This record gives sequence, structure tokens and C-alpha cells, in this order.
Amino acid sequence: MEQLQKGSKKLLNAWAFYDWANSVYSLVIASAIFPLYYQSLFSAADVKTVVVFGGEIRSTPLISYTTAIAFTVVSIFIPILSGVADYVGNKKVFMKFFCYLGALSCMGMYFFNLENIHISLLLYFLALVGFWSSWVFYNSYLPDVAFPEQQDKLSAKGFSLGYLGSVILLLFNLSMVMKPEFYGLGEGGEGSMKAMQFSFVSVGVWWIIFSQYTFYHLPKGNKSKNKVTYRVLFDGFKELKGVYNSLSENKTLKRYLAAFFVYSMAVQTVMLVATYFGEQEINWGDSDKKTIGLITSILLIQLVAILGAYLTSLSSRKYGNIPTLIVINGIWASICVIAYFITSPMQFYITASLVGLVMGGIQALSRSTYSKFLPDTEDTTSYFSFYDVAEKVGIVFGMLIYGIIDHITDSMRNSILFLVVFFIIGGLLLFRVPRNS
Repeated sequence: MEQLQKGSKKLLNAWAFYDWANSVYSLVIASAIFPLYYQSLFSAADVKTVVVFGGEIRSTPLISYTTAIAFTVVSIFIPILSGVADYVGNKKVFMKFFCYLGALSCMGMYFFNLENIHISLLLYFLALVGFWSSWVFYNSYLPDVAFPEQQDKLSAKGFSLGYLGSVILLLFNLSMVMKPEFYGLGEGGEGSMKAMQFSFVSVGVWWIIFSQYTFYHLPKGNKSKNKVTYRVLFDGFKELKGVYNSLSENKTLKRYLAAFFVYSMAVQTVMLVATYFGEQEINWGDSDKKTIGLITSILLIQLVAILGAYLTSLSSRKYGNIPTLIVINGIWASICVIAYFITSPMQFYITASLVGLVMGGIQALSRSTYSKFLPDTEDTTSYFSFYDVAEKVGIVFGMLIYGIIDHITDSMRNSILFLVVFFIIGGLLLFRVPRNS
């Protein structure tokens, strides 16, 4: 197959299409169906705690800590794998491996239950590791496939495709959950639970099938005939150290990364716990209204996020990336304050709309801003590995802080309010980034 030229329309579309393929994990597993299924397991068993490794723990701190551990593993192993990928020149192989690991683990989550909680959490753990690890290699292709002037728009296009594709699958899953008898899955709550289990399978199937278009067109990586040795396994950390040392010569990139680390910590935490917050803290009335209300909110977030990603791209073009990110951080801080006080479904819908408006924008613009600040180098995987490690370590801190506050105070509202601090600090740090973008 003839390799597509950098900047070509077909190559750009192929790269962006991976968002369509893998974003169903973010929506169905991380945000929508799985959180509902997870909490329903506890409700059906009429328990608030579960015994894990000999100790009792509430449902929300348990999933927060499991998520934090998974991101810790990603942070440790991605530098090693990134170093190997850059050295051997086969980062597409790693991207494929983690894609299939995540997709197959999602399918395995069909068997998630409280009776086998350790195996169940392991499948959740592996699905998360697979998704975020493949995401590292996917992101690292951005400067390889697109020129700097194309990257803001392409990054926004990727996220928009992801939101659209995941909404399509979620609507199908929602029809199964609300009308399980139509699909021969039984009636009532038992049928809905079975439908949620099949939703996990649908994520894995969708992810594998639609990723093939991306894998077909993306280049293998930097051309190299180097072989993997014991020494190479640790070159990733040396390359990260090299990236860190290079930051002293790139003040713009260094200051941007510091700000990104802080505000991304809060953004990702909000996105990971939003459904759990809505499930526990909003007065829905009954379980059916709760299920419909939460999924409606998530759909609303996804659809508004498409608009948000493009509005942010237009704003960055007119006012610059950094000023736009500063404003978005201010909006995020306001959302966290508002969330502390909301109790009704309508208030939750309005807040969800605001989240959607800035969610797509801050993710797409953060990625493209980093890409534009990179020095002229072929080792893009190492630089994006550093970016992703910073993001994942931030998530670990964010989820741990969120879980600890929730655990101690028995209130998710206090945890959400505390995240305001990170958005404020992140915004202030962005003021220190030179305004040349």
C-alpha cells in the first residue's frame, strides 16, 4: 500500500476516525451505562459497601481508587513502551495491541458482578488501561499526519467524530435498556441490567471494527531496523528525562505543561465522576426517571460538546490558544461551584449543557496547543508520552483527592467543590505562558 502524504485529506480523516472508533468507551463505559450498571448492582443487592481485599469500602471510593491505580499503571508503562516504539519504529503495533486489549476487556465486562468483584474490577482496570494507552500512541500521530496550521481543526474534528459516533451507539444501547423485552432480554429491571451487559459487548465490537480504517492508513512509525533489547526497555524513561531537560530551553512548552497538568487533573476527574455524582446527589424521584435522566444528560453533554469543540477552534483562531484556554478554565471553575448547589434534574441538565460546551473545547485545544509548541523532532511519541504521563499522573492525584474527600466526608459535593482550586490555579499558570499562539 502506498503511504499517504502528510497533510493529505485521506490521511487526516483516517487519523480522526479513530476517535469515532474508541470514544464509545469514554461514553458507554466511563460515563454512561457502566456507572449506572455499577450502582444498580449495589442497589439490587441492597448494600452500600463491598469487601475488597479483606476490607469494606463504599461503591464510589472503590471505583475512584481502582481508576487511580489503573492510571498509575498507564503512567509507569507508557514511557517504556513509547521508548520502544520510537526506537523500533512500530508505534502502530502498540496502538493496535492496546486497542484490542481495551475492546476485549469491555466485552469481558459482560460478566461484571459483586460476587466476583476482584475479577470484575480487573476487567474494568484492563479496559481503562487499553483505552488510555492506545490514546497515547494515537495522539502522538497528530504532528506526524498534520501540519501545524491543520492541527487545531483536525484535533477538534477528531473529538467531534468521537462525540457523534459514541452518541449513535449510546442511543442504540439506550433503546435496549429502556425496552429490553423488544430485544428478547426480559422485562423490568432484570432485562435492563442484561441490556447494560450487552452494551459493554457492543463497545468492544464497535471499537475493533471501526479502528481498522485508521490502522489501514496510518504509517507504521519512524522507519527503523533496530531490535528491542533489555536496555531499550528503559530508554523511554531516558527519553522522558531528555524531554524534561529540553523544557529548560523551551519556556513556552514548560509553562504550558505546568498549567495543563493542574487544570487537566480537574477536568478529567469531573468527566470520570459526573455520572456517579448525578446518580447519588440529584433527586430524580424513582429509578426509572434516574436512568432516563442520567442518560439524557450524557447525550446532551456529547451533542453540545460537538458545538463546543468547533466554537473553541474558532475562538483560538481569533484570540489565540492560551487566552481561550484561560476563559475555559474560568467557566469550568464556575461549573464546579454551581454543581455544589444543584439538586433537581432540570438544574443538572443545565449544568450538563455547560459541561458539554467546555468539555470538547478544552480537550481538543489542549492537545493541539501542545502539538504546536513541540520542537522540530521525529520522536513525537516521546513528547506525547510526556504529555500523556503528565495528564495521567494528574488524574491519579485528582481521583485520589476526590475519593479521599468523598470517603471522609461522605459527600461527593465537597469533592466537586474542591476541584475549583485546580481550575483557578491552572488558569493563573496559563497567564505565564507567552502569548505567541
